Amino acid sequence: MSATLSPARARRGRRLGSWLRGIAITVVTLVFALPVVWMFAAAFKTNVQVTDPSVGLWFTPTLDNFRAVVEAGQIVRSMGNSLLVGVVSTLLSAVIAVPAAWAIGRFSMHRTGSVILVARIVPAISLLVPWYYLFARMGLVGSYTVLVLSHMFVSVPLIMWIMISFFAGLPVELEEAARTDGLSAFGAFWRISLPLAAPGTATASLLAFVFSWNNFMFALVFSDDRTQTVPVTLFNFISYASTDWGGLMAAAALITVPVVLAALLGQKYLVAGLTSGASKG
Repeated sequence: MSATLSPARARRGRRLGSWLRGIAITVVTLVFALPVVWMFAAAFKTNVQVTDPSVGLWFTPTLDNFRAVVEAGQIVRSMGNSLLVGVVSTLLSAVIAVPAAWAIGRFSMHRTGSVILVARIVPAISLLVPWYYLFARMGLVGSYTVLVLSHMFVSVPLIMWIMISFFAGLPVELEEAARTDGLSAFGAFWRISLPLAAPGTATASLLAFVFSWNNFMFALVFSDDRTQTVPVTLFNFISYASTDWGGLMAAAALITVPVVLAALLGQKYLVAGLTSGASKG
């Protein structure tokens, strides 16, 4: 009798576990999705509707907030600045960090890896004062150059730290076979290791770009009206006397779209890179 009941109990247990996982996933999704849904809904409301608790998701939408934000011109210019700084800083960081990560991972340079970890731990805000003094003496404050360099301070260690585990997990026999066929060490890296680590490179580069796009502290200190990026532009919607909630939410919705599109377009590489890094690290 117990033998016939055991499979039924196992099926009930699996069904119950599946329901519990589904409920847990739904709760977590709602917790993280509700603020985003509220932001996009508020972007189509007036300021009075945004601050009225009785107005939920059922209201007559308006495009006045988006029209006002776009016509002002600053958000469009700031998105261009953020795109320029994010792409340039990410590309330069990848050019520097990926070969360095290969060297550290392939030749077991553990002390260098520890130094990189320290660079990741050091809070960037502690460097703002000396950086500002240095860049001001060089006449770079307010330029794109200082924004790119300041973002690279975080992006280079980030990409390097992610990529070390990828290169360390690649079979060294592949490079040794390439060296036997006449390739140099860098040639083996370029033709063998780098293509195999493409998912990790895409993952690290996407994370570095997202950091650059969202960074507020560096842009607030080092940029001016010409080079202002989107986080600083959003901050300008908040004043001492009042806050333009409708314009703020419309601008926030606009600047969220490029990051979401980048994540969707790179989803295949992002998932492959994260799972590969988890299995190798």
